[in-house]
Amino acid sequence: MSLTPTYFVNIAVSVAVVMWAATLHEVAHGYVAYRCGDPTAKNAGRLTLNPLKHLDLFGSVILPLVMALLGGPVFGYAKPVPYNPNNLRHRRRDEVLVAMAGPASNLLQALLGMVVWRIWLQADPAFLLASSGAGYWVCDVLTLYVWVNLILCFFNLIPLPPLDGSHLIAFFLHGRALDGYYKLSQYSMPLLIVLLYLLPDFLHVDPLGVYFNATAGSLYDLMMYTNLPWGLS
Repeated sequence: MSLTPTYFVNIAVSVAVVMWAATLHEVAHGYVAYRCGDPTAKNAGRLTLNPLKHLDLFGSVILPLVMALLGGPVFGYAKPVPYNPNNLRHRRRDEVLVAMAGPASNLLQALLGMVVWRIWLQADPAFLLASSGAGYWVCDVLTLYVWVNLILCFFNLIPLPPLDGSHLIAFFLHGRALDGYYKLSQYSMPLLIVLLYLLPDFLHVDPLGVYFNATAGSLYDLMMYTNLPWGLS
């Protein structure tokens, strides 16, 4: 690893991209909750794009910084928006809509990044092959923006509380199955730590890596490198 100024700039950009993507993720939760009848986030001043209102010191700064330094997938989280499901007009349905709004916002951000990247590429295909200059940095930031948002999208779709995917699973469960799922949820954070760190580091088994490659990785390749001009793919 070369500790050059470029290396530290890349780390800073990575953290900034995660902070912005996580901010929009939380705003999306709060906005959909508001549209479904719960004004809690709006009343708390959290329906704003000001990142300072949403940042979590560990999840928005320290975690993505450490992950960037380790060279792995970079993701993080912002402070969850306050939310009262009792205010929702159709609670069972609306809880799923509120939960899915976060990953959906990340997918939309990734699509926007792809569109801008392809427009830039169409204007000057040579910038993709450059190793320096403004075009290189635009390419680097845009591709990172797409990748980070895809990682955030699919990470949050993992069906373990408190991640958003757990609400989707709970929607389809009833009775004893739902009770059993809620009991399992108390072990979700230790399970995530095992999946993220212990299995890859000690047993060299990386189920989340396989999952990200099959989801975020495959979609990233499809979005960014399909139908590129010859010699650039």
